[in-house]
Amino acid sequence: MTPRTARARPALVLMLGWVALLWVLEGLDTVTGNALDAFGIQPRDPAELVDVIPAAFIHFGFGHLAANTLPLLVLGFVAALRSGIRRFLGAALLIIVVSGLGVWLMAAPHSNTAGASGVVFGLFGYLLVRGFIERKLLDVGIGVTVGLIYGSILWGALPTTSGISWQGHLFGLIGGVLAAFVLRERGRAVRSAGAVVGPVP
Repeated sequence: MTPRTARARPALVLMLGWVALLWVLEGLDTVTGNALDAFGIQPRDPAELVDVIPAAFIHFGFGHLAANTLPLLVLGFVAALRSGIRRFLGAALLIIVVSGLGVWLMAAPHSNTAGASGVVFGLFGYLLVRGFIERKLLDVGIGVTVGLIYGSILWGALPTTSGISWQGHLFGLIGGVLAAFVLRERGRAVRSAGAVVGPVP
């Protein structure tokens, strides 16, 4: 097994498992009469804060889930491949929390918000800026490519379409950019500084 394959396999398995879990949960939601929809986020109710994370795994119908499946799979695979599983999971958790809290704070009264689209927007933002933050040419190229392919989704972060959680999209995007900063590699900078300054006596 080549080093490239060794990195790609766990990233692919993780994202296939993630997507499979979403489809299983939506199947359960369907057969239980949409009982899982209760795990969506209803804004500004303190009791709803416990649903910030579960809401990212629940969808309102298979059409809703299908729209999120391919971009989640593609962006998640690339992010996990380039970042490593541990950093990717940290980024995904931060994105989910920031997106969910943004919905909880800003969504319309009496609304119920769920779905992986906040994660999709977050991964988009994460990949878009990560290469520039870490100064890695390959990841800059990946960010540019992701921007060209998926850049049109940015319209979803604006309050232009009723019934769409632009709050979840916007705060997911913010969470992704934040994750790129918080979880950036620091080893190269430390090594460079050590090479210039020299060892501390």
